[in-house]
Amino acid sequence: MNYKKQGIGILIVAMSLGTAWAIRGQFGHEQGAAWAGAIGGLSLVLVSQRKDWYDKMVLVALASALGWGAGGMISYGMVVGYGRADNFINVFYGLGMLFIIGALFGLLGGGLVGMVLDSTEKKRVKWGALISEMVAGGLISYFFLIEQIGFKMTPPRSEAWALILGAGLALLWHMARENRNSPIRVAIFSALGGGFGFAFGNFLHVIGNTMEIPFNMWNVMEYSIGFFGGSGMTYGVFSSKWPIEVIKVKNWTNRAALFILVVFIPIIVYRESLSYEHLLKRLGDIALLESVVLISTAFAAILLLFVAVLLLWKLGSSGYMMKDVALFLFVYLSTYTILSYVVTGLFTGQMSLNHHLYITNIFIIFTLFKRGKWTGPKSVSEKVNFKKWAFFLVTIIFFISIISLIASNFHEGLPGGHNRFE
Repeated sequence: MNYKKQGIGILIVAMSLGTAWAIRGQFGHEQGAAWAGAIGGLSLVLVSQRKDWYDKMVLVALASALGWGAGGMISYGMVVGYGRADNFINVFYGLGMLFIIGALFGLLGGGLVGMVLDSTEKKRVKWGALISEMVAGGLISYFFLIEQIGFKMTPPRSEAWALILGAGLALLWHMARENRNSPIRVAIFSALGGGFGFAFGNFLHVIGNTMEIPFNMWNVMEYSIGFFGGSGMTYGVFSSKWPIEVIKVKNWTNRAALFILVVFIPIIVYRESLSYEHLLKRLGDIALLESVVLISTAFAAILLLFVAVLLLWKLGSSGYMMKDVALFLFVYLSTYTILSYVVTGLFTGQMSLNHHLYITNIFIIFTLFKRGKWTGPKSVSEKVNFKKWAFFLVTIIFFISIISLIASNFHEGLPGGHNRFE
């Protein structure tokens, strides 16, 4: 097997989800995470070189959007603040909890993608039962951990992480009962990657702010979780065994999923971040504020309408090929990038360096794709190796302790830093 060529495929997904997750920082919440997650799912199908997966691309993108997007309800601002403290115990707690939060993003995102890939005519995923179990698991976990035990990760903010934890555990339990080892592998590797990426990203955030690097270091942290989460998810897919036989996706199913991705999610993003009232508050005190806001919100609406019509027209029926996956990915990612420019003041003439780097990333991703020197899954396994995963987990925790020690001694206090433990 050519590991270099397979590594390029993993890099394409890592950069795609990393760029989208950095862009997500301009929008936040579940809808922003869902858009980014869909981009990660599309890039995964693109590099898979599995023709039998192309027809599933909309369903994979939707599963990735729902999985990664659900984690968007988790509040982590306070936890990031613990990572900015000037003592080891609080920094270690902050980075450790960010590892858990990032792992929860990846667990649901990778797990649901794996379930879509593993669903066949002979062994369909029982989606109704799965969703019911995840909802029940989330509610039970929240009640037990938050209401009964009183363990609160981010007081006084929302403790929605407990909902996602319960849903993720229910997802793993369902996979185990159904003997779906490959989706379990994707979920675990995606969780390890997302968790590592969030903790390491916060470390970079602290170091960059301490050194007063003139760059949006928060965006670096966001890119990190997407990059490593995407790497873990793709490695999990590439190293696992998948059935060749697939469910023939019905046109109405594709159209419904596509509608959610190109109409419903963008409408929520527009309402929460690009509407006239939101832009008035966001752009602040500038010359000709009302005119600039009107132009910005109108431009965003026209762009979203155009993209929705284009993708619904081009992708309304099944029978997709690689060029269709590429079209969806690059149009969807480019649209997200343009909206990021708009929401941060494109029509005021304000354009930050990190936005230009989004464009650079897209160019690199497109170049790697066009060169075509990458391969999809080759060496595959269905083995659930708990010892190996435990080793990875212990190694990551040890690494987090080291960077926590470095970060806590690298400064004498940063703005926004606070202690959970005195």
